[in-house]
Amino acid sequence: MKKKGIIAAAALLVLVCLGAGLLYMKFRPKTSQGEKEIQVTVIHGDGQEKVLDYRTDLEYLGQVLVEDELIQGQEGQYGLFIETVDQETADSSRQQWWCITKGGEQVNTSVDSTPIQDGDHFELTLKEGY
Repeated sequence: MKKKGIIAAAALLVLVCLGAGLLYMKFRPKTSQGEKEIQVTVIHGDGQEKVLDYRTDLEYLGQVLVEDELIQGQEGQYGLFIETVDQETADSSRQQWWCITKGGEQVNTSVDSTPIQDGDHFELTLKEGY
């Protein structure tokens, strides 16, 4: 009897995972093909801002920023972890990190899985404290 319960729970877990995967695939942010214009604002640790305009046919933000050599980082299990933007490197001993926002709203994807659309405006802000 106990074995049947474990098997049923495992089967339910697999079904839930499959369902979550299908929902993600259906509702994930879409990319757009063709030429797009986007704007990226870099907000440095001292508060200075640098605004960059891009015209590209690439589909993901990371592709644009790496190609332009604006960002550097390390690949991890969740994608590219940004360490340096516009030659300013986050200091992990001070708990600094680069935050990606789109129109002021935090982006919950890695830079290399953030799709871009024509007219998008992104911000890369050096933050302190986890």
